[in-house]
This record gives sequence, C-alpha cells and structure tokens, in this order.
Amino acid sequence: MIVYVYEKCSTCKKALRFLDSRQLNYTKKEITLTPPSLHELQRMLDYQKGNLKKLFNTSGQLYREMELSAKLETMPLNEALKLLTQNGMLVKRPFLIGKDFGLTGFNEAEWLQKINGHPPLR
Repeated sequence: MIVYVYEKCSTCKKALRFLDSRQLNYTKKEITLTPPSLHELQRMLDYQKGNLKKLFNTSGQLYREMELSAKLETMPLNEALKLLTQNGMLVKRPFLIGKDFGLTGFNEAEWLQKINGHPPLR
C-alpha cells in the first residue's frame, strides 16, 4: 500500500496512527513533494466509481483560489488529472492506494473494512 499524506495534516496523522496500530506494511509519501502519478489517479478514479470530485481536496485553499468547483464539471478529465499530478495540495488526503482498492480522506470504519483483508507485518 502507498499512502500519500501532508505532514501538517491532522487527519493524515490519524490515518498513519491507524495503519501503524495495525502493524500494516505501507509506503508513506509526502503529497506536496510527490503527488500521485497519473496511473494511480486513474486507478483511484475507478475505485471512486468515476467521481472525480472525490480526488480533489475541495476544502483546500488552492482549490478555492483556482475556483475549481465551477470549472471541474466542464474540464476535460485528462486536464483535471494533470492538475492533480502537478500539485499535491489539490489532492484529497490521505490518499491510500492498495493492490485492489483505493481510499481518499480518512474514515476509520471505511478503512477498517477495506484493510481487513491485508495481513499485518508479523
């Protein structure tokens, strides 16, 4: 599993504590330095049933400054995904991509349900 986080994000810290408490094996990436790849974003979009908005940090300052809420509906998909690959602050976080699932944001019950099938390190 790969989890993209923003170091200063309290929700991301909760998600990491959740993963650590279950002794799960994951790779942590700082989303501002290394945003998800185009391939990962496309996979996540599939996991989110095509809901592009679920990939965006809609409460973020940059999202508001760029007025993306008004633009996303008419923006071509490849352009929207390119924006996400270029600026991690636009990506909904934490952003967890597993072998056969993807999660954005941290909802403990949802994460528990998806991650239960993944064995701990020990």
